[in-house]
Amino acid sequence: MGEKVFMQGNQAMAESAIRAGCKLFFGYPITPSSEVPEYYAKAMKDRPEENIMFVQAETEVAAFNMVAGAVSTGHRAMTATAGPGFDLGQEAMSFMSAADLPAVIVEVQRPGPGDGEILAAQGDYFSAVKGGGHGDYNNLVLAPYSVQEMCELMQESFELAEKYCNPVVLLTDATLAKMRESVVIPDYKELPKPEEITNSLTGAKGRAAHKVATCGDGAVQWEEFNMRLQAKYKKIAENEVRYEAKNMEDADIILVAYGSMARVCESAMKMAREEGIKVGMIRPISLWPFPDVAFEGITGKKFLVVELSAGQMVQDVKLAVENKRDVTFFGKLGGTTPSPKVVLEQIKKLV
Repeated sequence: MGEKVFMQGNQAMAESAIRAGCKLFFGYPITPSSEVPEYYAKAMKDRPEENIMFVQAETEVAAFNMVAGAVSTGHRAMTATAGPGFDLGQEAMSFMSAADLPAVIVEVQRPGPGDGEILAAQGDYFSAVKGGGHGDYNNLVLAPYSVQEMCELMQESFELAEKYCNPVVLLTDATLAKMRESVVIPDYKELPKPEEITNSLTGAKGRAAHKVATCGDGAVQWEEFNMRLQAKYKKIAENEVRYEAKNMEDADIILVAYGSMARVCESAMKMAREEGIKVGMIRPISLWPFPDVAFEGITGKKFLVVELSAGQMVQDVKLAVENKRDVTFFGKLGGTTPSPKVVLEQIKKLV
């Protein structure tokens, strides 16, 4: 059992990553993720016995590719960025997916397009979940909604990345990043040796050589390569779905939200039930694979999808439910987070 502390989200997440064995951090400061590289920089200075290394890259492009190089040798490495930096890393994400590299990327969302603002937003759902880079690939995408869950999913991200030899995106937002909560920091993990990690480049003495492939030799060979990747993504989709459902037994209206917006919706659900309105909630935790199973068999209900965007996850919800006309959307843009009372008013419009 780890120690209980009162800590900011970004800092707690960084400490959790260190205890997960991620001693290599490559990044370029960008609000609202900057406390993560700052924490690693301080830890490198204050805890020399742990061999922590922070490298400030010249750009996010360089940081993503440094992560690729480090994880290809069987070491845990990560970067943390915001939307504009994540955009710059998309080429590297495509290459890491092709190369079966177990990278972990933290994206702390802020409003866009362009540089936008530095408040909380959820407008990067498409770029994270649908794969903003080149080709047919998927990243695992996990969305915490508390500082505690940020710590837990941080550690799980490394395990999933190595289990499937695939990049994992931990998708959070400015509200969670800056929030301070009581949290139990997980204990230090015992790590596999680099040579024990599938496909790691640790020298071929005594074993067959591994190759990092990101380009093909003709259509037939590259189709076979892609079909192998698709088989892996299918396996992930079958085994790694995560979601939370509350008050679903008698609900007439079902809220759907992820990340910090799920906390607001949870409060709105409680307020609605106090007024006699039967409201439940589905909170996707894995955004890819999306938890379609959470919506199976639900008929005759109304769904209200709430996002800090113009509407992105709502498209996946409409694909998951039996009748997309049952789905209503409410979104806020520009970094404005609605209060539970505002969401409650949207619920009442559906009654």
